[in-house]
Amino acid sequence: MKETEERSPKRQFQFRQFHALYANRLELRFPDMSTTDKIAGLKEILALDPKNTFARYGIAMELANRGEVDAALKEFDVLMEQNPDYVAAYFMSAQTLAKVGRNAEAIEKLKAGIACAARTGNRHALSEMQAMLDELGL
Repeated sequence: MKETEERSPKRQFQFRQFHALYANRLELRFPDMSTTDKIAGLKEILALDPKNTFARYGIAMELANRGEVDAALKEFDVLMEQNPDYVAAYFMSAQTLAKVGRNAEAIEKLKAGIACAARTGNRHALSEMQAMLDELGL
């Protein structure tokens, strides 16, 4: 098997380790809760701390997982506006867009995310987003 064939599934919009860490943290904070309850709990955190990156990211991810793409993208956008160096928000926003076939928008998020990763020195994220960009056809 060629290296590119091996990497493609791995790169299937990787950040899985990051996503797993997020999921574990969310599960620790809200065990045995439904997605709706998790979102409600995270919104309570945001009410107390509107710039809480964990809560905002968690809401965006839960909405994306439920298929509420536009609502998830809005949360990712707020997160990126409040925290322009939050690399994962760019990447997960791009993944959410690509999942529903909005590739042109995903490409723009990836370009912004790559610039963010370069600015913050996050080589791993930069590599992952570049791979996704390449897979989308650029």
